[in-house]
Amino acid sequence: MIRHSPTFALFVVATIGTAVQADTPSRITDHGEYRLPRTNDLALRSKAGRDYRLLISSPEGEPPEAGFPVLYVLDANSCFGTVVEAQRLQVRRGQTTGITPAVIVGIGYPGDGPFDPGRRTYDLTTPGEAGKLPRRPDGSPWPASGGADEFLDFIENEVKPLVESRVQIDRSRQAIFGHSFGGLFVLHAMFNRPEAFHSYIAASPSVWWNDFALQKAEERFAKRCAQSPVRLRLRVTTGELEKNSGPTARLAPTAASTGFGSTEDMAMRLQKLADRGVRVEFHEYPGENHGSVLPVALNHGLRFALTSETRDGPKRE
Repeated sequence: MIRHSPTFALFVVATIGTAVQADTPSRITDHGEYRLPRTNDLALRSKAGRDYRLLISSPEGEPPEAGFPVLYVLDANSCFGTVVEAQRLQVRRGQTTGITPAVIVGIGYPGDGPFDPGRRTYDLTTPGEAGKLPRRPDGSPWPASGGADEFLDFIENEVKPLVESRVQIDRSRQAIFGHSFGGLFVLHAMFNRPEAFHSYIAASPSVWWNDFALQKAEERFAKRCAQSPVRLRLRVTTGELEKNSGPTARLAPTAASTGFGSTEDMAMRLQKLADRGVRVEFHEYPGENHGSVLPVALNHGLRFALTSETRDGPKRE
């Protein structure tokens, strides 16, 4: 008669149990597509008859007495989720990060693609002349341009009132973020309507557009500030690997490009307006190109928009 120890018996039971578990399929429940918590996805047709996708993420809890700060993000299809999750993570450690709860508003276009080249070219640019634009990489003609003022009117007169009807907003703490053409639009808005926002974040702005025509708006802005001080903050960023690449590399030097200089040169000029209420930061991200720089610029732009003003000032990081 063969006798087995209690240890052997337990081993056999455990082995059989493991085999049974291996034959039992995992339980899977499909809840459908993932959605960002506390986020509304709205379809909005502008008064001009253009269709937009508006994404609004609201913080938990009651708003402060003055209301929540708000960050408007352009090209929302490409980056809204990134900035919302970055804000949610950092606001949990607000005493360390300095980031306060805020409303994030993404302005994008119908569909799930990250970009709509035709729509964004029109919305985010001033009028462009064929002879003053670089050849596109695929050789195709440039889409229609020149809708920046119309788009800014849309934000000011249609988007902002809609957001304020849904969430209590602190109008003194409104920021806007844009990358590439979006960065160009951010600068255009600041130069022409500085009262529209309190904080402006221009990541890798397409300052080359229409042979650096932005410089004329910059000059008008400087004269305006000399006559009447403003109160605003600007953060300008670029990627190290953007130098001598992209559209600027395909453009022949002109008097305008030489006069404007680089994006950093522009930021340094604007820093001279510090005594007129313009607070400027510039940062170049090492090892980043025009596309890879976006998530990094978003994260730091979030801090710039949603932390105390005592943390910033005219500087180059």
